[in-house]
Amino acid sequence: MKFNKLIKATAAALSLTLSFSALAADTIKVGVLHSLSGTMAISETTLKDTVLMMIEEQNKKGGLLGKQLEAVVVDPASNWPLFAEKTRELISKEDVDVIFGCWTSVSRKSVLPVIEELNGLLFYPVQYEGEESSKNVFYTGAAPNQQAIPAVDYLMNELGVKRWVLAGTDYVYPRTTNKILEAYLIAKGVSPDDIMINYTPFGHSDWQSIVSDVKKFGSTGKKAAVVSTINGDANVPFYKELGNQGVSAEDIPVIAFSVGEEELSGLDTAPLVGHLAAWNYFQSVESDENTAFIEQWKTFIKDDKRVTNDPMEATYIGFNMWAKAVEKAGTTDVDSVEQAMIGITTPNLTGGIAVMNSNHHLSKPVLIGEIQDDGQIETVWETDGTVIGDAWSNFLPSSKDLISDWTAPVSCGNFNTKTAKCSGQNF
Repeated sequence: MKFNKLIKATAAALSLTLSFSALAADTIKVGVLHSLSGTMAISETTLKDTVLMMIEEQNKKGGLLGKQLEAVVVDPASNWPLFAEKTRELISKEDVDVIFGCWTSVSRKSVLPVIEELNGLLFYPVQYEGEESSKNVFYTGAAPNQQAIPAVDYLMNELGVKRWVLAGTDYVYPRTTNKILEAYLIAKGVSPDDIMINYTPFGHSDWQSIVSDVKKFGSTGKKAAVVSTINGDANVPFYKELGNQGVSAEDIPVIAFSVGEEELSGLDTAPLVGHLAAWNYFQSVESDENTAFIEQWKTFIKDDKRVTNDPMEATYIGFNMWAKAVEKAGTTDVDSVEQAMIGITTPNLTGGIAVMNSNHHLSKPVLIGEIQDDGQIETVWETDGTVIGDAWSNFLPSSKDLISDWTAPVSCGNFNTKTAKCSGQNF
């Protein structure tokens, strides 16, 4: 009798344990892959917090498919190979349904083969160099035709710039973007002698000689400007040295692609006033959606001094689109969600509508803004409506004939319009 009771008690306890285990597993896991330490933490930590805010908000609405969302946060620590390891861990060990992450292109390139091998799903929220289209990635940041090219056009047409300093951190995004810009400038009639290109490592701190060279390059009587793809915490000493050497926006304007409100919040902005930034969103934009987002952010983060920025908007758009696609597909299955994503729309924060196109890139407005003394960026120019992101540049011989289209009958990331074939890898 006692033995039977023991068996029943053990079975009941085991059943209860299994029930709790099943309940614990009955969530939709969202991977968060952003550097929380190292040189890129200055930019990426905020995006981790943005994803957590979006998950909290979605759970308040009832989650997705009757399940709550569960964040799985890892720290790849600004270590590019570690991004790949953490991606494998998120998919194979943690069994996440989607990943929101990466900032630098070198981290995304590290992740790409893993996420394709394991058929994961990555939402990448930062401007990048293009020349890539993967079935497993949605690119919610700007492609070059949604940031770099319009920025150069603005400097050329509105400010009369004739000499160009292309200054970047030494990795794939700045090098490829500057390769595109150099080809574009030459096609516009700019002499190679009027183009100066410079690269520095991540975390570079000694800018004295480089800024001195920039001043000399801009002292020939032709209007000069710096197009900056400097990334991460190297921006702090770069802008400080500009101020130290008296390089003002009137003399040699700097237009940055990787400096937004978050980075400016850690700088003395006095010497930066009038310098420029090119993005698809600024916190200063006036719209009902943006007002609500800023309020939601400050409430979540419990700090009225924290700012919003463009990659946060890209994360916001990507997350909302993914949630819609999951509901549309009725599953978190990657292949089903990937197809459901195409054509999905959601409000952006500038008062318009974001559209996910068949090349896995968004339609986005392009904004040029001037840095203000309070660290905000005031829009001085914007496109009339949105621009469709182009995965492949029209200005490079290797990609000018390629398009990306993940719908039938093409269904590939690098369809050659001349040969009517998909060529090799999709990146």
